[in-house]
Amino acid sequence: MLNSTTCSDAYMRHVRGEKFSLLVWAVLAPFSWITGLFLALTDYLRAHGLLKTEEPPLPVISVGNLTYGGTNKTPFVKMLAEWALSHGVKAGIVTRGYSGKSHNVIIIQGGNSEREITGDEPLMLSRELPDVPVAVAKRRIDGVNTLRELGVELVIADDAFQHKAMNRDCDIVLIDALCPWGNGRLIPGGILREKLSAIKRADVVVITKSDTVKPSELAEILGTVRKYTDEGKIFTSSLEFREWLKFGGDITPREGLKVYAFSAIGSPESFRHSVRSMGLDMAGCSTFTDHHRYTREDTRTLCTLARSSGAEALICTEKDLYNLPEVCSWPHDVPLIVPKVNASVNEEAGFFAAITGTLKPEIVIASNGYGEDAIGAVLASKLRERYPHSEISAFPLVGRGESYRRESFAVKSALSVTPSGGVLKYSLKALLGDIRAGLLRHIGAQLRDWRKISRQILTPICVGDVYLLLNTLWGSGKRPLFMATAKTVYISGHWRTERAIIRAFTLRTWTRDEPTAAQIGSRAVYSGSPIMDLAGNVHVSRGNVILLLPGSRKSACNDVKTLLKATEIMSSHGHDAFRMVLAPTLELEPFFVSCLAEGWAHDGDTLKKSGITIELTSEDIASASDGACILLGMGGTANQLCAGLGVPVIAPDNKGKRVQKKLLGDSEILTSGSAEALAECALRVLGDEALYDFMGRSGRERMGVLGACDDVAGYTVEALGWKVREGVYMKLKGGTEK
Repeated sequence: MLNSTTCSDAYMRHVRGEKFSLLVWAVLAPFSWITGLFLALTDYLRAHGLLKTEEPPLPVISVGNLTYGGTNKTPFVKMLAEWALSHGVKAGIVTRGYSGKSHNVIIIQGGNSEREITGDEPLMLSRELPDVPVAVAKRRIDGVNTLRELGVELVIADDAFQHKAMNRDCDIVLIDALCPWGNGRLIPGGILREKLSAIKRADVVVITKSDTVKPSELAEILGTVRKYTDEGKIFTSSLEFREWLKFGGDITPREGLKVYAFSAIGSPESFRHSVRSMGLDMAGCSTFTDHHRYTREDTRTLCTLARSSGAEALICTEKDLYNLPEVCSWPHDVPLIVPKVNASVNEEAGFFAAITGTLKPEIVIASNGYGEDAIGAVLASKLRERYPHSEISAFPLVGRGESYRRESFAVKSALSVTPSGGVLKYSLKALLGDIRAGLLRHIGAQLRDWRKISRQILTPICVGDVYLLLNTLWGSGKRPLFMATAKTVYISGHWRTERAIIRAFTLRTWTRDEPTAAQIGSRAVYSGSPIMDLAGNVHVSRGNVILLLPGSRKSACNDVKTLLKATEIMSSHGHDAFRMVLAPTLELEPFFVSCLAEGWAHDGDTLKKSGITIELTSEDIASASDGACILLGMGGTANQLCAGLGVPVIAPDNKGKRVQKKLLGDSEILTSGSAEALAECALRVLGDEALYDFMGRSGRERMGVLGACDDVAGYTVEALGWKVREGVYMKLKGGTEK
């Protein structure tokens, strides 16, 4: 139809805020409320990871808006693709397409498709950008995956701000200066797709057609936008005339030329404004619904209207060309002229710098335990080797993140230092003590910290247990990579509920052994023990050093007394080489007070008493194990690592160590917690060569080999495409700085 009905005209005036209609409001307001409730619910579920959001394997810049209606998205997509190409980045475009008939991913390049298959805008973009593949996909993530196979490095996603099922690296939101919010209501009672507060999600906000409104009107729009985002993210733009396309006659566009305008775009008023601004005399106009496919009858009628209005030519937008019966052709006697335009940003340097900044990869490793922090630090170091220009940081749930800080990784989480040191599963008393010390407050602070960084980070990597997985999921909304270090089939394995959570809410899981991977099933793999990655390539040779490990928690101040007494007993049996490993998390002042109370003198890097010397070291447990013959250990992860290196372990019998014994098997002997029992057991093992060798072999077999951290790092390259992301960022950063 060429003319809107009275009803639809009243509706459009109402939703655009031009004229309030009580009838339209009464009928549609309840549906707008339902839209608001639906958006709030789905946003909540997605923010907490209960609705799936996929990370594309390439960096993605989204160009979208808050409203239904034209905001110059297509010229912006074209401009961004040309910018990427100019910096040596192979760009691709993904779009859902409109009115296309295909449900599969369609790749078009150089306009080699039909409008009926792909829709008008993809076809237009493809012809305008012959070197850029355009993927038309109902599921945009499928389109991105297909573009990756074609060697694309950066994807521009058309109209994807509301497509929350796929993560984007940069969200550009365009706001039409002529009609920024309509009547301010959600669809269908207004033109808003989301509430204005959604602007907070945008990385860049552009007020388009800023030259078409009065300065006071532009200032009002900018004032509204500033309520939701920072000044540095806001830009303005206009359309820049490039050239005329002429069809069906040799007519030269000139000032005063009388034309009849027609269009089927989201913002017809902006096109009419452009016609007037070019100095043309608009004799009349016809408006169609967005993406309307013209029939031959439509074009004949348009010619009749042009002639009757005294117009010398018809004029339409470039997009309308691709909706004509014969695409980009015009068989009628009334000439057709089409202005080709480009998007132009008024603060171009700042605009492209802002976009480039969002593309810097940000990687976060979460962990929940001192041993897990150590593994996380090893993984972070391996990722830093692969991604030297990315930001890599840590999110420890327990303690101060000393393992990360020693390697110069920033800590993004609120610190949580509690009496138990994070070991709660064996003691209700410890749990209650931690709650009194502020555990729940710490958890709340950490979840808020997740929200602060969730938008800009890539897929998180979790090192620890299912609680950590859920904390990360609920806080960031993103499904992580998961290194399941806390449980193994040797220690009862994961509960059925835990296995279901792992399968449902992780991208991939690395386990400590093959049986555990088989128990979890889907997307779980074994590629070496994460614990053994702490050893690196350290080769441990057997010597005569008695290794002493008081542990890393507050209990170490008491446990060291037992170890010191055991040392004296073993010294009386002829052993004279002792080495004590001080965990980096250990509070040294109260620790040495305990040593002094037992009559030991602290002298630099040693403890001394009655001719006995204990070497003190803070180096990693793997390095400290070189030359050791046995371990008297109060630790957790450190005990396991020593066992994996072939060092027999003697430990006190308690609930936690009995659980650990299931893992370490015959490589560890539990005895009563007395110094006499520990010393006697160690002496017995050292005096029985067959038992000693058997314990060493058992530890190596149970703990396995290293390799998990390397496999995780490799997965981020191959499956997640993080190396491509960093490369794109560096190319664009270099070009932007120049």
